[in-house]
Amino acid sequence: MIRVRNLNVSYGTTLALQNVSFDVRAGECLVITGLSGCGKSTLARVLMGIIPNAISAKVDGSVTVADMDVLHSQTADVARRVGAVFQNPRSHLFHLRVDDEIAFGPRNLGLPEVEIASRVNWALEAVGLSDLRTHKPAALSGGQIQRVAIAAALAMRPDVLVLDEPTASLDVSGTQSIVHALENLKKEFGLTIILIEHRLAEVRRIADNVLVLHEGQTVAHGGFEKILSDHDFLRAYGLRRPTMESLSNWSSLLTPNGHHPEDVRPLLDMQSLSAGYDGHAIIRDINLQIFPGEFMALVGDNGTGKSTLALAAAGLLKPLTGKILVRGTSNPRPGLDIALLFQNPADQLFTDSVDEEISFGPCNYKNFQPDIHEQTLASADLQHLRARRPFSLSIGQQQRTALASCLALRPALVILDEPTLGQDWRHLQQLMDYLTHLNQQGTAILLITHDYKLVHRYARRVVLMDEGRLILDGKIDPASMNRVHAEETLHAAS
Repeated sequence: MIRVRNLNVSYGTTLALQNVSFDVRAGECLVITGLSGCGKSTLARVLMGIIPNAISAKVDGSVTVADMDVLHSQTADVARRVGAVFQNPRSHLFHLRVDDEIAFGPRNLGLPEVEIASRVNWALEAVGLSDLRTHKPAALSGGQIQRVAIAAALAMRPDVLVLDEPTASLDVSGTQSIVHALENLKKEFGLTIILIEHRLAEVRRIADNVLVLHEGQTVAHGGFEKILSDHDFLRAYGLRRPTMESLSNWSSLLTPNGHHPEDVRPLLDMQSLSAGYDGHAIIRDINLQIFPGEFMALVGDNGTGKSTLALAAAGLLKPLTGKILVRGTSNPRPGLDIALLFQNPADQLFTDSVDEEISFGPCNYKNFQPDIHEQTLASADLQHLRARRPFSLSIGQQQRTALASCLALRPALVILDEPTLGQDWRHLQQLMDYLTHLNQQGTAILLITHDYKLVHRYARRVVLMDEGRLILDGKIDPASMNRVHAEETLHAAS
């Protein structure tokens, strides 16, 4: 189904892939992984026919996908046989309704309306979005948009499906729904699947083989379980061990913990807060205090209002009712009191170099300090990229650049909205350890994520959100670890 031989790809003088060769048989699932910036997304774009047809690059070698020479085929022809979901799913979407978005591809194939409706219904059910078919994609959460993009690709019934980090923004139920749908597609339709992933536990049950890239070269290719059972290899290449991922809902993993500092003024104080868009409340009656030096996680399913709460906390969304106080005042200093890392790093990058991006805030406040600047670059492993344009970087590198620009001002509270996008485990650990260092010096951290391992490892307080309300303020229940390990054993055996 897929045959790649001696593939080399370069952007100008930058070599992205070097002498990559592999085969994927029909009906197999190949997982491609490696450190951020190693060439995974470039390889995906070649398989999709986007490179070199839509994105200019120098390409040598041969690439055959579904009996097509994709290096010399029209992108439209490749799109009929190869479905694609990019790292940033928002770049896919442009319709005003979810069902119209999913119907767009089949409708352009000239299929009968009955067949189109059948495909739309099936794709929506496969990703668990049947109840959102009439919603506006722009009003959905990041995880929901991810599932819409996947559904749109599935509706084309491709021979090959290429997905670039499809689980990065998904909650437990969304991830299980996607993996279950892909598993059925393999069995029922013989779909060949290419998954680019850092979170390996989630895709373990459907993976046949794995391709590991490092600095554009293949360092391992073979059976998923065999290669990823070598712990020394995982450590050497910064990969995440495919275990330690909870398959349970958050409510079963947390225990109440009502103990907060006494006689300490909260850094952030939300009082009976409701906020949303166009006069419609997404979050309701929020009463939440975050204290100096806390490391807190905000968790919950897609669409429950976590990002809305983050925007309100950062002063980017005006409350409908209630109020927000930062250090006792309603006029916080942008970037100094609270800094927010958005889900999509492209939304907050705007300068011509990584160096300029990270120095912009301190220079704007006339408080640039070279030693802190260098420390911030090092914490995000960006020294070697400092002269690069942010939009020439991989998504993972963009995410680290955006986070470093937030940290450059040493804010009192850092809010991270799904910081795992595009991040390999080595860089994610490095960033989180640096955040822990800042936290120990007094910086408060609010981590918004679906990633159980991050929450368990770093957060000392966990707040659970459901349908726009806070329903539990607690911490990870130590007893839940036994359930997680039991789930892993059952999951690995299935």
